[in-house]
Amino acid sequence: MRQPEWIKSLPVGNELGEGVLWHPHQQALWWTDIHGCRLYRYHLESETLTQWPTPERLATFGFVKDTSPQTLIAAFDKGFALYTPDTDACHWLAQPEIHRPANRFNDGKVDRQGRFWAGTMVEAGDPLSDEAGGSLYCWKGDAHVEPQLKGIGISNGLCWSPDGRTAYLSDSARGVYYAYDFDPHSGSFSNRRVFALADEGTGHDGSCVDADGNLWNARFGGGKVVCYSPEGEILLELTVPVSQPTCVAFGGPDLSWLFVSTARENLSDEQLALEPEAGNLLIYQTGAKGLPVDFFEG
Repeated sequence: MRQPEWIKSLPVGNELGEGVLWHPHQQALWWTDIHGCRLYRYHLESETLTQWPTPERLATFGFVKDTSPQTLIAAFDKGFALYTPDTDACHWLAQPEIHRPANRFNDGKVDRQGRFWAGTMVEAGDPLSDEAGGSLYCWKGDAHVEPQLKGIGISNGLCWSPDGRTAYLSDSARGVYYAYDFDPHSGSFSNRRVFALADEGTGHDGSCVDADGNLWNARFGGGKVVCYSPEGEILLELTVPVSQPTCVAFGGPDLSWLFVSTARENLSDEQLALEPEAGNLLIYQTGAKGLPVDFFEG
């Protein structure tokens, strides 16, 4: 597999950049700085960067189909909402863990059927000693939200195979990436198995799947992006100039560019001096092709 080539970076200095997504109709890249409470959009052709303050920490989001101005289905710190950044309109939908102040929402995605999934993490305290842990939720637009998976320390890396029949979900606190059989109709998970293990001191963060079914993952703390085959074999490792890559997405005119969000959080002044790109958005040319983004249909 061809090694990706550096194109450029966007100097945004995010504390915790995350949730990067490519909008094909707008030819624009969107992402969030969770702790910075900022949402970003970068228009590729004009090289215009737009940013909005968010009403809470925005953990993850998806695009709502056929909305203008663009509305997002969002998982903020404490719950699900419909959020229109241009008007600052935020309509809360559900806050399933509002009774658990130690938890917050983290990673998520829209699935192939247009449903929005988001998982929670134990933010305050030790996620490995919290018996209840975090959970994975699905918002289908019917005002009823129940946990689909439970006991997760840090929910991360959610994505699906091209046919939507295999789901991948990482528990970053445990350093384990799982694969599941996924029923596209019911949205149920079954037959959990270990897909990949992270090196000590690192975690599988945000991921995406390419058109060949290979999974690309940002290895937080590991300073690299790893590409896995559908069987979990490492096909490629891309060393990036930061220790904390956080999320990856394909995009660009032919979906061959790889976008990598990154973080500055918890880095000392000495580490930041060694990592001038920490917190920036990194862009690479790859030999792979991504899949079109899935839009929320609720």
